[in-house]
Amino acid sequence: MSDLADRRCAPCSGATPVLPQNRARELLAGVPGWQLSDDGRRLVRGWRAADFPAALAFFGRVGEVAEAEGHHPDLHLTDYRDVRLELWTHAAGGLTENDFILAAKIDRLPGPEARNDE
Repeated sequence: MSDLADRRCAPCSGATPVLPQNRARELLAGVPGWQLSDDGRRLVRGWRAADFPAALAFFGRVGEVAEAEGHHPDLHLTDYRDVRLELWTHAAGGLTENDFILAAKIDRLPGPEARNDE
């Protein structure tokens, strides 16, 4: 399989099929740190940012990549620095290869200056 981050997200519509669970699990191996949601319909990953400005800056970087790909994640910020992203193809109602491509591209970004000691 080619590096997911080197691929481009394809346009999709309501006719875009959702990935079978076995294919989603295969692609998951290409995006370490991401997990499937309990229902298997989303990719999820969380970070703890150094502070509020670092969390917002990370969202900005994610937003630039998402906009360039035409594929947009759900962004969550709680407790002022706990960042969580959820990827799923809204038009398809579940996971497509686009979600794994975007996850791999996000993984190439500088993180939100996470600290693992807190």
